Amino acid sequence: MALRSVPPVGQLFHSNSRSFSRPPPILQSNDGRLFVDFVGLYCKSKRTRRKFVSSSGARSFPHFVATRSSTAKAVLDLGRASTALHDQPDAASDLKPKVAKLDDIISERGACGVGFIANLDNKESHGIIKDALTALSCMEHRGGCGADNDSGDGSGLMTSIPWDLFNNWANEQGIASFDKLHTGVGMVFLPKDDDLLKEAKKVIVNTFRQEGLEVLGWRPVPVNTSVVGYYAKETMPNIQQVFVKVVKEENVDDIERELYICRKLIERAVGSESWGNELYFCSLSNQTIVYKGMLRSEVLGSFYYDLRNDLYASPFAIYHRRYSTNTSPRWPLAQPMRLLGHNGEINTIQGNLNWMQSRESSLKSPVWHGRENEICPYGNSKASDSANLDSTAELLIKSGRTPEEALMILVPEAYKNHPTLAIKYPEVVDFYDFYKGQMEAWDGPALLLFSDGKTVGACLDRNGLRPARYWRTSDNIVYVASEVGVLPMDESKVTMKGRLGPGMMITVDLHSGQVYENTEVKSRVALSNPYGKWVKENLRSLNPVKFLSTTGMENDAILRHQQAFGYSSEDVQMVIETMAAQGKEPTFCMGDDIPLAILSQKPHMLYDYFKQRFAQVTNPAIDPLREGLVMSLEVNIGKRGNILEVGPENAKQVILSSPVLNEGELELLLKDPYLKCQVLPTFFDIHKGVDGSLEKTLYKLCEAADEAVRNGSQLLVLSDRADELEATRPAVPILLAVGAVHQHLIQNGLRMSASIIVDTAQCFSTHQFACLIGYGASAICPYLALETCRQWRLSNKTVNLMRNGKMPTVTIEQAQKNYCKAVKSGLLKILSKMGISLLSSYCGAQIFEIYGLGKEIVDLAFCGSVSSIGGLTFDELARETLSFWVKAFSEDTAKRLENFGFIQFRPGGEYHGNNPEMSKLLHKAVRQKSESSFSVYQQHLANRPVNVLRDLLEFKSDRTPIPVGKVEPAVSVVQRFCTGGMSLGAISRETHEAIAIAMNRLGGRSNSGEGGEDPIRWRPLTDVVDGYSPTLPHLKGLQNGDTATSAIKQVASGRFGVTPTFLVNADQLEIKIAQGAKPGEGGQLPGKKVSAYIARLRNSKPGVPLISPPPHHDIYSIEDLAQLIFDLHQVNPKAKVSVKLVAEAGIGTVASGVSKGNADIIQISGHDGGTGASPISSIKHAGGPWELGLTESHQTLIQNGLRERVILRVDGGFKSGVDVLLAAAMGADEYGFGSVAMIATGCVMARICHTNNCPVGVASQREELRARFPGVPGDLVNFFLYVAEEVRGMLAQLGYEKLDDIIGRTDLLRPRDISLMKTQHLDLSVILSNVGLPKWSSTEIRNQGVHSNGPVLDDILLADPEISDAIENEKVVNKTIKIYNVDRAVCGRIAGVIAKKYGDTGFAGQLSITFTGSAGQSFACFLTPGMNIRLVGEANDYVGKGIAGGELVVTPVDDTGFCPEDATIVGNTCLYGATGGQIFVRGKAGERFAVRNSLAQAVVEGTGDHCCEYMTGGCVVVLGKVGRNVAAGMTGGLAYILDEDNTLLPKVNKEIVKIQRLTAPVGQMQLKSLIEAHVGKTGSSKGSAILKEWDTYLPLFWQLVPPSEEDSPEACADYEKTTPGQVSLQSA
Repeated sequence: MALRSVPPVGQLFHSNSRSFSRPPPILQSNDGRLFVDFVGLYCKSKRTRRKFVSSSGARSFPHFVATRSSTAKAVLDLGRASTALHDQPDAASDLKPKVAKLDDIISERGACGVGFIANLDNKESHGIIKDALTALSCMEHRGGCGADNDSGDGSGLMTSIPWDLFNNWANEQGIASFDKLHTGVGMVFLPKDDDLLKEAKKVIVNTFRQEGLEVLGWRPVPVNTSVVGYYAKETMPNIQQVFVKVVKEENVDDIERELYICRKLIERAVGSESWGNELYFCSLSNQTIVYKGMLRSEVLGSFYYDLRNDLYASPFAIYHRRYSTNTSPRWPLAQPMRLLGHNGEINTIQGNLNWMQSRESSLKSPVWHGRENEICPYGNSKASDSANLDSTAELLIKSGRTPEEALMILVPEAYKNHPTLAIKYPEVVDFYDFYKGQMEAWDGPALLLFSDGKTVGACLDRNGLRPARYWRTSDNIVYVASEVGVLPMDESKVTMKGRLGPGMMITVDLHSGQVYENTEVKSRVALSNPYGKWVKENLRSLNPVKFLSTTGMENDAILRHQQAFGYSSEDVQMVIETMAAQGKEPTFCMGDDIPLAILSQKPHMLYDYFKQRFAQVTNPAIDPLREGLVMSLEVNIGKRGNILEVGPENAKQVILSSPVLNEGELELLLKDPYLKCQVLPTFFDIHKGVDGSLEKTLYKLCEAADEAVRNGSQLLVLSDRADELEATRPAVPILLAVGAVHQHLIQNGLRMSASIIVDTAQCFSTHQFACLIGYGASAICPYLALETCRQWRLSNKTVNLMRNGKMPTVTIEQAQKNYCKAVKSGLLKILSKMGISLLSSYCGAQIFEIYGLGKEIVDLAFCGSVSSIGGLTFDELARETLSFWVKAFSEDTAKRLENFGFIQFRPGGEYHGNNPEMSKLLHKAVRQKSESSFSVYQQHLANRPVNVLRDLLEFKSDRTPIPVGKVEPAVSVVQRFCTGGMSLGAISRETHEAIAIAMNRLGGRSNSGEGGEDPIRWRPLTDVVDGYSPTLPHLKGLQNGDTATSAIKQVASGRFGVTPTFLVNADQLEIKIAQGAKPGEGGQLPGKKVSAYIARLRNSKPGVPLISPPPHHDIYSIEDLAQLIFDLHQVNPKAKVSVKLVAEAGIGTVASGVSKGNADIIQISGHDGGTGASPISSIKHAGGPWELGLTESHQTLIQNGLRERVILRVDGGFKSGVDVLLAAAMGADEYGFGSVAMIATGCVMARICHTNNCPVGVASQREELRARFPGVPGDLVNFFLYVAEEVRGMLAQLGYEKLDDIIGRTDLLRPRDISLMKTQHLDLSVILSNVGLPKWSSTEIRNQGVHSNGPVLDDILLADPEISDAIENEKVVNKTIKIYNVDRAVCGRIAGVIAKKYGDTGFAGQLSITFTGSAGQSFACFLTPGMNIRLVGEANDYVGKGIAGGELVVTPVDDTGFCPEDATIVGNTCLYGATGGQIFVRGKAGERFAVRNSLAQAVVEGTGDHCCEYMTGGCVVVLGKVGRNVAAGMTGGLAYILDEDNTLLPKVNKEIVKIQRLTAPVGQMQLKSLIEAHVGKTGSSKGSAILKEWDTYLPLFWQLVPPSEEDSPEACADYEKTTPGQVSLQSA
């Protein structure tokens, strides 16, 4: 087997486009840093060359290696050693409860590859250790590498204690052999420094001694430091094992508990020491031991000599490979932790930590003998989410729970409306109901492996968002892993193959040798106590009360209240009334172009200073529309008992079905005798002056709350309801009151004893509800909003509209119901943006960022939230509140509500960046090509009020001005410009093509958006006469040589129009993770905009609305994103891949991860981006300013030595050269223009894009409106040339010759001397800080070659002369070759080569390739017609992603020990976005099979949850069982599902599809011929049984039919009778 060694450095530079004449030396600079060039060096790994050996294609098993080529230079800073271990996960320095800080949390995130191996006979062997190390090496691609490409983010193993190894050592040392029953072993990371090491050991020994434990000895762990990466070596601790004797306890649990107390005491003792964070126990136990480190997984075994020692034997091993998105992965954060190996991300971590901290005072258990306070704290925001989940699970287990019970409490499944559980296992439902009100779920994507030495198990989160496969062999070993194929397996020995689905669990009891699958485990746990009885007797539900039927106040009193509490006429008309009339949130368009609340001159409600956080890359958003079955808005009210004790009194709570209460329901709670409710009024008194009054009131309010809870109240109601409003007693902003009381109760250990409810006028929109809940309220009664609904319904205007049929009739009851319904669905959407499924986990989780509140307010009421720019003081906030309040008492206030113009532009209202005057000036300048008009436009922008953060900055220069002639030419500046991703569909064909042509003339780049692209646009025009071309007859102003292709082609979550040909014709490929106007949500295209042309490009049905899922179903974590980047590089190796993110706190961490994932470009969008259609609350309240996102990303990337790997591109509200220059100084290489490019081509900002009625045909699909489109490509060319000239002029002023010289130079910026209306306390230091410059200039970064995937299997195939000849000359060829799980995206590159040459359908040859083995992720992605791929073995996730044709067959090997139709053989999310082709799978598939399939046909023998989700065409046949939520969002195509035991109907999502038996002969034929093909190609025994007994089986099939297919011959039995006209429709 030929191993390729790493060639000398000098020969490697061909992999990079910059040519070097000499190998770079390692330079020593005078400040003691080392500079090393790592350009194209492989990640120190060997890769075997594969040769074709005969036609059977045998390949030897590669030495597990993964290749990661990267082009990065790193600066290795030796000064960091002292600081890098700065935060130990368990430093208990300050024991006063501290609130979890978002800053700490977002800097530590991870995702990974994990697995376990367990011997059911409890036999110890060294083989298990060897297998675990082998499997780890096959997971290398699931981990991350630091900038030195050698320091892994961490890997490790947990096993039972290898006593033979330790006894052998003891004998050599002359120590007596260890008494297994009474000895604890600690694996300890100690300080490196010798003196500190001695101190640390002293503390440890003393603590053990005080506890009566004897230290038997210290064993330095033998390690090989030569394999450690550079950065990892910097922070490498001294690693030793300590052996202690526990004499006074006999029982294993008591011994473990004693060791746990000792560890906690040691952590406390060292907390105050300067070296305290350098001491860490990986494990301290009598049962298990953890070997881990900041190492790449393939070197873990060579680093720890013990792991290669044959004496190291264990009956089980849990292994883990970490991919940390953050900067400096630390040794202690490698996994496994002490109990868990966690792959995923806990989204609710901030709330979980706050609640755990609130519990500290109430946790009691007899097993601790009163020592509970010695083992606090239980959480630590500086550690990772995994470390915190681990410590909470550890607390429960040490207090006597079993591991499986602890995980069921912490990570419950989605048990509501679960067909199987409700019928067969009601006790499990009772268990979850009992704990729901006591422990908020730790929610987020997670595969958790756990062991306490007696049980080993694995469980998956409620959404099933991480892959988990398991198999069992005839020699009684069970394997669980993130991927199949991580170990060479003799398939004939495998007796069972399966996967963990959402919320499932599997455990192995090592002592009895039993394997328990999901429901067995849960049922055993649930039957241990009479949970059902306890729940029935104690848990009460609040019965719904009818809404009021008349208004309670006179109209003028309602108006006064609305004025006092800050309502505007837009709020009432566009928000509240729309919700009451339609039962859903109002939709709007364009972006949020008004100033941030803190910069505005108009008063804003406090909520407007908060922006919702959203999931992005490290974890996915959830889909509240299609996957709502995992979500719930239920809340429990009342005292939350002591979670360590189990008993009926813990269930004494009241359940609310949702957090929105009406007046009657609130009344019931107030009267509840058990809750002893206390109402706290929230008004502050200003008759002695405003200063200090608000703050004083808050302290009083907190005292009152404190006293009420201590006196036994379990429910606090904060209320701003008063009989009469008084001018000198304004209401406290209710969010401030809630936050202050919530934080006060947490810090005083009282929060568990009571719930907070709000009775307020200051809450009417979904964002406001979310803020109140996120900062601690359990429920809200929005009394003024409900009163407004009633007033609207009773008004003459509404009555007349309904009478005349202008508006659907609703009753007064229905109007209020509608309003509440809209609020609830809006809340679900806000939760889902962060990937949270339960309101109970969202409550108190503070998933917000603050823009514009000062430290004093944040520390008192919103402690732990990020407020990076500072802002208002209490007194300034009091004045803003007062400015609303006085309106209700002043004589000259108008008799109707004021319109502040926050949503729609209006004269005299709030300033909008995109206003009519600005668009008129711009049209004039570009159409007349007049420089003087453009300078009027510039003047207009210069004189605008402060609108965005960058308006607070100006340039200062250290040089004298130079003549403009010396500055780089405009031609080179415009190459850095791009236009925004506007989809064809949201905007018209005319606009889309005009923009593309203009950008291509300039050498800039336009963006296709997410709607695909017409292939006619890919060829240059040659037939232009007088500006018109017959190829594109609807455009004017054309020139010969123009091309209308978009250089950047977008891959979004809907995958509309993404075909192999689309991908290979791109210059760049952009993965759209989030959109500035609505991050965390999917795109939407209203049905009336889906014309026949648009439907053809998107492979969907005309007139049917299109929705993209909020998450990409193949990106649930950072390693998944790395996989999609790999897929795109695979299919088009010449295109750079960009990832589009939206600014939020923590984006720097995400950007580092994306860069490690091998992206070429990172695009950062601001919250002010545009959109064709989006809910108002999303446009207004999510995402942050790009100035903060850009500076954070740029600086974090530099600190990590990753900045040179990626181009940074920024967009959001760009209008001029000033914006470009400011963005450059903050670190951006390229600049995106969205709305302004549309304005330049003719948009007049009518803001009705979502209605399809655009007056100038820019954003409409209606023919008659599109004919009015005024723009020509030349207008946009003029605009960009003017901007470039403006940039040149400014550079000349500053004295610089090129943009390169100022990129990243924040030292050239200074705050403008400008006075804001609301505060002088803004702090812009975050934007102005500087951590140094990249090693390369911006031009060098932009001109580097495309990042490569390294050597891949496809290259070997393409190099085969027979295959290349077949592609070149359209011949037929057959090949066979072995495949391993490290071979990812196989066939993608071959497909790309064919698509580039022949398009999606033109190839007439045939490549028949058979692969044997376990295929890596994305097997057979993007296949084209003519490719017949067969896999004998099994595959991982994303099989057949985006296939456009060809045929794919997956079948197990011939002699298996398991039954093929019962085994899971392909992974999750197969056929995602397929646009053609056929796939036959002999065996089952995982979750989300055929999601967004638009034309492929598939036969499979069973699937997981969410099968056929979002399908728009094609046909899926399932010959076996399916999971829940089948056909959610399925708007086209057909599904045939075999239902042998009559369990299908409750699993189908009936919102869209109808379910029928097969009556249509054409449908029966289609089904039969597909099954026949399946049997012919796979030899399926299930299929042949069905065909044999066809008449018996046919009636057992159901056909799922969406409305668009109801008239098709396959679905409609009396089809022949229809008129011929309908037939032709079908063929379209």
